[in-house]
Amino acid sequence: MCSKRKTCHGGPSQQEQDSPAVANEVFVIDEEVSHLTRLKSEPSERTRACLHAGKSHISTFKLLSSRESNRSGFGRFSSVDCCYALRKHLPVRGPWRVDSMDCAAYISQFSSDGSLLIAGFRGGRIRIYNADKKWKIHKDITCKSLRWTVSDIALSPDQQYLAYSSLSPTVHIVNVQNAVKQSHANITDIHEVLNFSAADDESSFGIFSIKFSKDGRELVVGNSNESICIYDLGANKVKERIHAHVADVNAVTFADESSDVLYSGSDDSLCKVWDRRCHKRAKPVGVLAGHLDGVTFIDSHGDGHYFVSNCKDQTIKLWDIRKLSSATEDCTPKAYEWDYRWMTYPSEARFLKHPYDQSLATFRGHSVLRTLIRCYFSPMHSTGQRYIYTGSSDQCVYIYDVATGNVVETLKWHESIVRDCSWHPHLPTLVSSSWDGYLVRWEATEDDDDPTTLNKGKQRMCPEGYTFTL
Repeated sequence: MCSKRKTCHGGPSQQEQDSPAVANEVFVIDEEVSHLTRLKSEPSERTRACLHAGKSHISTFKLLSSRESNRSGFGRFSSVDCCYALRKHLPVRGPWRVDSMDCAAYISQFSSDGSLLIAGFRGGRIRIYNADKKWKIHKDITCKSLRWTVSDIALSPDQQYLAYSSLSPTVHIVNVQNAVKQSHANITDIHEVLNFSAADDESSFGIFSIKFSKDGRELVVGNSNESICIYDLGANKVKERIHAHVADVNAVTFADESSDVLYSGSDDSLCKVWDRRCHKRAKPVGVLAGHLDGVTFIDSHGDGHYFVSNCKDQTIKLWDIRKLSSATEDCTPKAYEWDYRWMTYPSEARFLKHPYDQSLATFRGHSVLRTLIRCYFSPMHSTGQRYIYTGSSDQCVYIYDVATGNVVETLKWHESIVRDCSWHPHLPTLVSSSWDGYLVRWEATEDDDDPTTLNKGKQRMCPEGYTFTL
């Protein structure tokens, strides 16, 4: 395909400005995605025209005054006007305590409508909180047959069933809407077992990533057996098993609502795209090279074109699947030999670039060490997906501006690795989960009277030390 023009914006993050290696590095992003991001998150042309604003900044006061006087003729905000007003009120105040455990928190995810928050902890516990009822526990799950920790969780599209995995070839399914609040596996509640092992598997393997299809009929997993497995829930069996990579498959997700296209990311440093409608389903439709180390997570933009990936090379990259390579075995060797589970990333490798980097943009500033840290696009409803946010091994949450590459906010409170975080789909609320055992929320406004407010001095280090990673 023809290469697209590039446009430059912004510069390095504050942390990178101290490094001579990037003193002159300029953030580069594909012009098309930059333009689309701005279209979804900045005032509409109609609004600018009626306010005679041109390209200048428009205050929230002017937006509200224009709406009240119906200067636009709509009598309401357009969706992009809403995103423009809301994205200036980021969830950076706090934090406030949602929960704390005597074990590391690995996962925190809102349901698609934001009514539920699901958190997974190292001690084989999953808790579901009702976000609409002051974060009261909706269901407390004690898991079955875990190996080390809950590695991933997925909520079915109808929010009826929860799937959870660990470092084993099985996934368990729990009904989260029944009357049982204390769900002890196969004692007070049935945790149905889905076995992903093949008859000829010589050794066990672990599952790192699980996702429901949009119709809730299938479950897809990525695992340490270098494969992607698709489970037919109606037939109760694995229907497809794809040897996808030459190393652990750490991340899988669907491209859009159709569930026809899958993205995968692996420790072989590659992201791959799979189209289930193709005749040769065991072959990817394309490969995306650019990372220099293992991919830890992938989040789809939801439009079937773009996604972001987090990586052990200490970067997040933005991709367009319309710009693929046909080379299916283009595995990139590590630039340096190191072990992310206990070593720091080599400083001389931090700003190396892949000679055939196909990504649209690279975001730097956070760190990815010891565990599979996750990154996401911010919500469409409230921000127009203007931001990318991520946990970090330096105990922070980073929020990047997609169009400029700048770190716009850094949320600091935790005293250990922030492995996961989740932005409410409609409200300016973000929840972070850390190895310090805390599950905390960040808001756009202060509430000093809230008794769950957490101040400096209440932090703690990881309660169980760093004896194992995932």
